[in-house]
Amino acid sequence: MVRFAENEVNPNVIQAGKAIFEEIKGHWNDTQFQNENPIVVELACGRGEFTVGLGREYRDQNFIGVDIKGSRIWKGSSVATAEGITNVAFLRTQIQNLDQFFAQGEISELWITFPDPFPRDGDEKRRLTSPRFLDMYKPMIKSGGIVHFKTDNTGLFEYSLELVKSREDIEVLAFTSDFYQSEMKDDHHGIKTKYEKLFSDKGEKIKYLKFRFKTE
Repeated sequence: MVRFAENEVNPNVIQAGKAIFEEIKGHWNDTQFQNENPIVVELACGRGEFTVGLGREYRDQNFIGVDIKGSRIWKGSSVATAEGITNVAFLRTQIQNLDQFFAQGEISELWITFPDPFPRDGDEKRRLTSPRFLDMYKPMIKSGGIVHFKTDNTGLFEYSLELVKSREDIEVLAFTSDFYQSEMKDDHHGIKTKYEKLFSDKGEKIKYLKFRFKTE
């Protein structure tokens, strides 16, 4: 497919088969972006609408969208390339392997946007806000770094909020069960993922949670 062929040559796509894929951990600033700006990562970025939107808005930060689907990443990669947005890149990998690509303290902010809720109790460990994943994110995020979580799923939101509130190593900074009726909505500059727009248009309330790991 043309999309996969373009991913092979697009410098803003980091994936298996490229030398940079094996060497990027700890070197995103000097190797990929060639600057010292803060690194912001979006998990399950899909077509990259949010990653690219943030990149447009904040040229003094670097943004990395993470997803395993090459056809989705191609879209965001192509838009960024066409618009000359050089502070955006995409990493094609499974999220459970994230710690293979980011060194300790390399991430300034982390976005978890509309992940699969995995509602069955037996699938808890697959949720991107489960203890397993939180423990993986913690060392990669620099001291004071913010984690943002958005979802339309009430069950996942309540699970995530209860979990982070129960952890002594996490400070909850803000949360709302109706983001677009909250005072925080302007902070996101109207940037929406494909799924967020879909859910919002159907009248679904968007839930939002912001927290950080405490400095030990």
